[in-house]
Amino acid sequence: MDDVVQEIFIVIHSRLHTLEQPESLRSWIYGIVRRTVSGHHRSNRTRTSGVIAATHSGTTGVPPATPQELTERAGEFQLLQELLSKLDDAKREVFELVEVEEMSVPEVAAALEIPLNTAYSRLRAARQEFEEALARHELKNEGARRRCQS
Repeated sequence: MDDVVQEIFIVIHSRLHTLEQPESLRSWIYGIVRRTVSGHHRSNRTRTSGVIAATHSGTTGVPPATPQELTERAGEFQLLQELLSKLDDAKREVFELVEVEEMSVPEVAAALEIPLNTAYSRLRAARQEFEEALARHELKNEGARRRCQS
């Protein structure tokens, strides 16, 4: 990972003079990061996944998470990953950038080098599919809870 980060900084430094719109710096950097990481994945042919449970140290004034809270977070993270995995790659990428990374749709369109209307369309479709998958999951869990109670 350190090598990829270093490569990203080298690319940004070497291409900084090509930045035409300084106000779009965030999406420009994201595009570089995306292409660099994609190239790295292609060259290594490896995929890693895992759940990282982030805990706060006592120095921040926030009490450390309890084991139950960590378990709940891990379950929520797993559900999120499961729901996102049901989206196709193009929709998932737009959805994650807008909903998780809090980028604007125009920034996403610029970063992914896609037309603005395409970005809006993918986001709308991704939100709809995500909501439907979440509703199905909740219905399934509700049915399981009812069977357990009877």
